[in-house]
Amino acid sequence: MAYLMPDRRALIFALKGVISMAMAMYVAMWLDLDRPYWALVSAVFLQVRPETGMVLEKTVCQILGTLLGGTFALIILNFFIAYSGIVLFCLAMWLCLNASLSSLVRRINFIYFFAMAAVTPCIIILLTMATPSMVSSESIFNIAQERVSEIIVGSVCAMLVSLMLWPQRIENVLKQHAQHAINEAMAYLSVELAIDGSHELRHAHIDSTLESLTALNDDSSAVVFEGPTGQRQARAATVICNKILSLVAVVQIFGRLQRNNASLLSANMTTLLQKLREDVALIGSSLDFDECYTLAQQQRRKWRTLFDSNDLTALEYRLCRTAQEMVADLVIILRAYRAMNGGEPSSLKASSLTPYRDPLVALTTGFRTFLVFSIGAGLWIGTGSPAAIMLMILPVIFSIMFARLPSAVVKKSLRGVLIGATVAIPVAIFYALNLIAQSSGDFPVLVMILGVPLFLGLMLLASRPLLPYGLGFCIPFIILVQPGNDMSTSLSVAYTASNALAIMTGLIVLYWVFKLFAGPGMALMQQRLFMVTRKDLIKVGTPHHDVDWFNARMCDRLLRLSSYEKGMAAQGRIITDLALTGLNLGHIIMRIRKMVDSVSTQSLTQLMQAWQWALAESYVLAAQGETPALMNPVYRQIIAALEDQQAPKENIAMIEGVFERINLTFERTATMVRTADTRQEPLVDTRTEN
Repeated sequence: MAYLMPDRRALIFALKGVISMAMAMYVAMWLDLDRPYWALVSAVFLQVRPETGMVLEKTVCQILGTLLGGTFALIILNFFIAYSGIVLFCLAMWLCLNASLSSLVRRINFIYFFAMAAVTPCIIILLTMATPSMVSSESIFNIAQERVSEIIVGSVCAMLVSLMLWPQRIENVLKQHAQHAINEAMAYLSVELAIDGSHELRHAHIDSTLESLTALNDDSSAVVFEGPTGQRQARAATVICNKILSLVAVVQIFGRLQRNNASLLSANMTTLLQKLREDVALIGSSLDFDECYTLAQQQRRKWRTLFDSNDLTALEYRLCRTAQEMVADLVIILRAYRAMNGGEPSSLKASSLTPYRDPLVALTTGFRTFLVFSIGAGLWIGTGSPAAIMLMILPVIFSIMFARLPSAVVKKSLRGVLIGATVAIPVAIFYALNLIAQSSGDFPVLVMILGVPLFLGLMLLASRPLLPYGLGFCIPFIILVQPGNDMSTSLSVAYTASNALAIMTGLIVLYWVFKLFAGPGMALMQQRLFMVTRKDLIKVGTPHHDVDWFNARMCDRLLRLSSYEKGMAAQGRIITDLALTGLNLGHIIMRIRKMVDSVSTQSLTQLMQAWQWALAESYVLAAQGETPALMNPVYRQIIAALEDQQAPKENIAMIEGVFERINLTFERTATMVRTADTRQEPLVDTRTEN
């Protein structure tokens, strides 16, 4: 379908890609660089996200990563050029380090920085070692200078084409992400507030909401490259992400109360909740900001009116306060969306979403890249073939670029790369090199011969599902053809065939390394994610650990747990429910702290910290299917302390009601885990640190 019914965006994308590669090749050949095709490879990677902000950010990351990698290569070659074993070992450890660090970031351009820092010294060092008889201080510097120049030429040319021809702005993509995230969040709220809401529908919307939030957050850093309003739009994006997570956390209180204890709600409260559900559904389906903002403000006034009533029970009083906070967050989201779309300047701020950083994942990612390189190095040393150098370059790039994707997605992507490379080999040998050999070799002829297959390959890059096929075709095609001023070597069928064999071997090795060393198992990762959540539940509410901090850390964690559960084909989505409960508990902790501080005349910091620890441990126990009772002694001490301080009885009753409601939540969670046959072993290791 990409070729039969191409859309205008794909055609423009492919045309810009061909122009940027032609420009990169021309400049590299004009500068008489030794291997101009690396400039084309550099330009291809910048086409993956063609928006101006993304290209500018990736250009900066690519240049900085290239310079860092080039500096490392010069240092290693300067000290150890006479010891090839030490050089290869140092290079392998450098790759391991960069691959490990790349797993600690989420944004694709930052991952690309580490990929370039890793692969640049590979190109420099391995090409230097391939001709040991010609090695000297001058030749080493020249090789490093040319490789760095080729990569920078490609990135700068791609950046200029992106800025000058049919520019696409990341701010438009960011607005689409924001609108989709708000609409999905409103749809989730509507289903959660519905008495007869479907469990499957709730999880479908929460999955989509989390994916939208991460996409919005990941792209927000690039918008600052698009002008003076970029910083404001980036701040607005983080506010939207953070406050939507607050909505998701708070709405669970109403949803679970309606489903499990509907008798506790008065008729007036039930009516207002249904009106709230109708309004958020309208906000989710509306494109008119003023209409949405009016609906949200009306909701604030309705809850304020009910809140001022003297006929409320303690539970209803607390629910009104919670609903007010939820609607206030909704108003902030809409204000942030207006600021993103060019409304009045806003001073709203929030913490950016933080990627989940796991040392075990970093170690696995680094080892996998180390292993891929070591296998390639062994084959290179064993065969002595110059073509075997490709075994240590392309697989390393893809190993780092694909490392953060889920295991199933990685395997599918690598299969796409393999298929693309399989198609690229005959096209390069029988089409491109055959025509080049028969032509004059002039630059215009070279562009016309290479332009057609590259245009078709770039059309695949324009489609996210087909992107691996496009990468798998374009990069091997360029490396096999090796366009430049002197193509006498690449026109040799034997030379090209050996390069093709090396590329395919490297990609096959990479596929099997990913298959055999997929990383920590899903059950283990779930345990580790829940244990990190436990630690955050202990910290939240302490200095520098507010709700925004907690939300920022929970989003990526929620998305990972949801993805792991879908990968295990679990029934009932128990793991996702547990993760959402953890998000809700963080907000409840903050609410309890505020309530206690507002009525106590003396500090109860130690008691509250002890209660928080007990709550975090109870959360872990409930996730194992055990009914915890750790909180009861501590919360009784808190109630007794408040009574000794002669706090208002209605406030004490409300705080006590919250404690009891948390106990009911843990009992319900433990029962849900025990009755769900979704795993063969406990979800969380019972051995927790104090």
